Amino acid sequence: MGMVVGECLDDWSFDVFALAEAGTCQPVKYLGYDLLNRYGTIHKFKIPPATLETFLSRIEEGYCRFRNPYHNNLHAADVAQTVHHILCQTGMMHWLTDLEIFATLLAALIHDYEHTGTTNNFHVMSGSDTAMLYNDRAVLENHHISAAFRVLKEDDCNVLQNLSKEEFRELRSLIIDMVLATDMSFHFQQLKNMRNLLTLAEPQVDKSKALSLVLHCCDISHPAKRWDIHHKWTMLLLEEFFRQGDLEQELGLPFSPLCDRNNTLVAESQIGFIEFIVEPSMAVCADIGETTATTADKPPTKPKDVKNGAKPDRFEIKKPWITCLAENKKIWKEQAQRDAEARAAAAAEAAAIEAAAAAQEQQQSTDDGSAPEATTSEVKD
Repeated sequence: MGMVVGECLDDWSFDVFALAEAGTCQPVKYLGYDLLNRYGTIHKFKIPPATLETFLSRIEEGYCRFRNPYHNNLHAADVAQTVHHILCQTGMMHWLTDLEIFATLLAALIHDYEHTGTTNNFHVMSGSDTAMLYNDRAVLENHHISAAFRVLKEDDCNVLQNLSKEEFRELRSLIIDMVLATDMSFHFQQLKNMRNLLTLAEPQVDKSKALSLVLHCCDISHPAKRWDIHHKWTMLLLEEFFRQGDLEQELGLPFSPLCDRNNTLVAESQIGFIEFIVEPSMAVCADIGETTATTADKPPTKPKDVKNGAKPDRFEIKKPWITCLAENKKIWKEQAQRDAEARAAAAAEAAAIEAAAAAQEQQQSTDDGSAPEATTSEVKD
C-alpha cells in the first residue's frame, strides 16, 4: 500500500476531504499506513503489514460507529496528518526516538476512537454508562484509550507484538498521557505549564508534556488551516453540537454551549475560539518546535544571519498557520458584522410590526369606545 497522497501529505493545509473524495473511504487506513511507513516505523518495530492493515481497519470502523458529522475517521486522519506536519516541518522528529514517533502517530490515529458525537459534559449530565465507568473524569478520552488498547490486544490487530516489555510500557504511558491531554478541561493549565517550562533560562522540555501539547494543538487546529477547509470543519462540528442540543432538549437537560441550533452566534463563537484558544496554543506549539530544534542533533534549518556578531539563541521554523488564522479571523469578523446588522434589522422590523399592531389595537379600542358616548349625548339632546 504505497504512497497514496504524495507530497501534499507534508502540507499544512492538507485537504483530507479531497482524499476522501478521491475514492478511498478509509482515510485512517491509507493515511495511517503511509505515515507509519514514511517514518520507517513498520520496519523498525517489525510490524506485519497485514496486522497493521487489520488494526487500522478496526480503528476506522470505531470512528464510523456513531456516524458523527465531525468526530469521525476524517477527523482522525486530519489530526494524524497535522501531527506529521509539526514533527516533520519543525524538525521535532530529530529530537524524538523512533519509539516516541511511533507513540505520537498512534496516539493521533486513536485519539477519538469510538467518539459518541457528544461531549464529556453531556455524558456526565445524562449519567451515561461511560461516565459511570470513569467517574465523570475525562470520560471520552479514557474510553478512546481503553477501547483502542483492547483492539491492540487481539492477535490479528496487535501491531505492538514485537516490542519489548520496556518499549510497550513506555509507548503505552506516552499514548495515555497524550490522549488524556486532548480533554479541553486541561487546556489552560497545560498551556500555562508549558509556557513556564519554555521561559526558563535553559528550557528543559519534558517530552511527554511537549508531545501532549502538540497533539492537543493539532486536535483543535482547523481554524488555523485554509478558509475552505476550516469552514467545512466548522459547519460539521456545529451540526454535531446541534444534534447534542436536540438530545439535551429531549432529555430536559440545559443546552450546552453552542448546542442550541436556534440561538448560537456562529461567527462570534469562532472569533473567540481563535483568539483565546487556537492562537495562544499555536504560539506555544511553535515555541516548542523552536526550542526542540535548537537542542536536536539535526536541526531543520540554519539559523538566520545574526547581525553584530550576536549568537542566535533558537532556530526559526515556518509558521504557515499565522496567515491562515489572521485571514480566517478577518472573514469571521466580517460575517459577525453582517449577522449583527441582520439581527438589528430583524429586531427593528419586529418592533415596527409590534408597534403597528399596538397602534391598530389602540385605534380599535378608541373606535369601540367612542360610539356609545355619541349615543348618550344624542339622548341628552
